[in-house]
Amino acid sequence: MRILGLDYGDVRIGVAISDEFGWTAQGLEVIQKKKDDADIERIGQLIEQYHVETIVVGMPKNMNGTIGPRGELSMAFAEILKKKFGLPVILWDERLSTVAAERALISADVSRKKRKQVKDKMAAAIILQSYLDSKK
Repeated sequence: MRILGLDYGDVRIGVAISDEFGWTAQGLEVIQKKKDDADIERIGQLIEQYHVETIVVGMPKNMNGTIGPRGELSMAFAEILKKKFGLPVILWDERLSTVAAERALISADVSRKKRKQVKDKMAAAIILQSYLDSKK
């Protein structure tokens, strides 16, 4: 049972995948968002390739727990995924996941240019791992 984790952003979608047991999350790739449905098509390819059964989408909430415009966009994206793929889509609190990814990359002395390339998939892995840990 594999679970796909997505960090849905304005420009990029970070992607992570669980192992077959649903214990660990690994960053997979970063999808550049386009005006057409190429990003949704790529997600469909990953669902098929990895035999995904559930999708976890990061839900950006404000620090006080309210849902702002970014959260509403993530909710709309989750609905698109549900309708398109017919899989369960779970919205998962992602507060500070990108900050945590950025800090981890800085502490690993990753250059600014390389951080930009991997930050989103690392954030997706953090979101997915948090969800997986909650299931234990």
